[in-house]
Amino acid sequence: MNKEAVKFSVETDGEKGSFWRIPLDVEAWKRSQGKVVVITERCKGCKFCIQFCPLNVLKESTAINSKGYHYPEVVLPEECTGCGLCEHICPEFAIISKKEGEVPVCVKF
Repeated sequence: MNKEAVKFSVETDGEKGSFWRIPLDVEAWKRSQGKVVVITERCKGCKFCIQFCPLNVLKESTAINSKGYHYPEVVLPEECTGCGLCEHICPEFAIISKKEGEVPVCVKF
């Protein structure tokens, strides 16, 4: 059996674990689930939020706002942890980020 096909990685509260199978206590490992809202009319297309998102939740939209800028759009909402980095880095205050509960953290890599 190929070990890479069943390798899992989990992280919670600073603890990291790497397993060759899903742990029996996988439900005990949680991460926060976040939500990102982009106020498109405030965006000036600097792309800081896209560049600095650690989980690549945002990407540049093909649409433009009334100012003529390509604003970010959320492409991986299930990956967002609500860390708030995009909100803090936005110079135009065009992003709102919030945490919305917890989800199990067992991710294949």
